[in-house]
Amino acid sequence: MTRKDFQAVSRIRVREATTLARNGHEQGAYYLSGVAVECALKACIAKKTKRHDFPPHRKYVDQVYGHDLEELVRIAGLKDRLDQETRRNPALAANWTLVKSWNVNSRYESTGLNGRDMRSALSGVDGVITWIRQHW
Repeated sequence: MTRKDFQAVSRIRVREATTLARNGHEQGAYYLSGVAVECALKACIAKKTKRHDFPPHRKYVDQVYGHDLEELVRIAGLKDRLDQETRRNPALAANWTLVKSWNVNSRYESTGLNGRDMRSALSGVDGVITWIRQHW
């Protein structure tokens, strides 16, 4: 996949999560919101990739293909920026706190997921996806 592919998939997953949240499908909204963030971060990582560079080591490749949002922020080179911005912006900090708890295994959970809050944490002035899009 290319950077543009990850950007497109992120946008699609946000729209899908919005539809699911509006219709009371908390689990699906929660899961797809996390996938949207994952794809947005992978677009940031793809932006840093040079065409003919070989990945530095196997562990890096495994991490890039992983689903840990905090690890993807680090690999994208955005950790320090995010830390600074969340210290300055409490609303973004609250949204990031909610979003970073997502994990790919939530697709198997059937209770305890708040898809509406998760979806709300993505967009708007202080949304996580809004912030990531500044860097992709």
